[in-house]
Amino acid sequence: MLAALSQVLPRARQRSFLVQPATLLRWHRELVRRRWTYRRQPLGRPPLAAQTRQLVLRLAAENPTWGYKRIHGELVGLGIPLSPSSVWNILRRHGIEPAPRRASASWREFLRQQAAGMLECDFFTVETLWLRRLHVLFFIELARRRVHLAGVTANPNSAWVAQQARNLIMTLAEQEQQPRFVIRDRDCKFTAAFDEIFRSEGIRVIRAPVAAPRAQAHAERWVGSVRRECLDRTLIVSHKHLERVLREYAAHYNTHRPHRSLEQQPPAPTRAAAAPPQSESRRCERPRVPRPPARPTRRPAQRVQARRLRHARSDHWYLLRSRARRRSNPDAPTPAAA
Repeated sequence: MLAALSQVLPRARQRSFLVQPATLLRWHRELVRRRWTYRRQPLGRPPLAAQTRQLVLRLAAENPTWGYKRIHGELVGLGIPLSPSSVWNILRRHGIEPAPRRASASWREFLRQQAAGMLECDFFTVETLWLRRLHVLFFIELARRRVHLAGVTANPNSAWVAQQARNLIMTLAEQEQQPRFVIRDRDCKFTAAFDEIFRSEGIRVIRAPVAAPRAQAHAERWVGSVRRECLDRTLIVSHKHLERVLREYAAHYNTHRPHRSLEQQPPAPTRAAAAPPQSESRRCERPRVPRPPARPTRRPAQRVQARRLRHARSDHWYLLRSRARRRSNPDAPTPAAA
């Protein structure tokens, strides 16, 4: 109807319409949109539950030899309806190879698997307050970095070293552990009797190369740790004092001190450390600084009016300045004449 009236009325009278044609068409589209109020169904497959996605990733991480088909079979056994293609998409989306080619172990994983059942042993010396030298014998497990403090003596003879080897074997038997290899250096304190005790238990003794400290890197690392964290901060008085200090440090090292190679866990934790759920994770927020109040936005008409006012002020200032110059120098030409 408005279109018909716009054709009948002259152009001068068409300004009597209150709205533009584009506004009228927008109103009509809004009415049509409000009329169709039925609920729209989202397109595509329904989203996967977060628990199902986490379960697929956990199965892939804990079982590197499983492909997406095997993971799908395990999910079917658990009663979770999920297609093999969905498992494949989840693994690919998180950067995990769906095929079992990811089962190939890296050098780090391979060496860590070989470290199970290996022991390293070594001596280090401590000077007491009275300048008496004491020798400390220790063993360390390569798999879990667990330290077994054998003993402290001022005279490490063959009989004493052999007895410490027997004590270690009895301790490992009580813990139901059976090492396969013992790595030692070529120190003369490790005699043939020491090696024979381990061979009688089916444990192979491996001698490190000459002048190769990296061959016993774990033992050397523990010696550095015990010196930096304990012995360099304490004055040792006697044999009993050193033994008591080392026993306390070894207990702290085995049950409490975190290790980066063990995912920040101690070698022999007393209790399983439970990871906090994601919902309880807190975020460190910075203190909020109050912002200055925002300047009020001007409308186009106000902007034009402010611009005109600035021009008027500048013209008035220029006029006053020219009058002052004429008064000081009457012979000077006027701006119009110039």
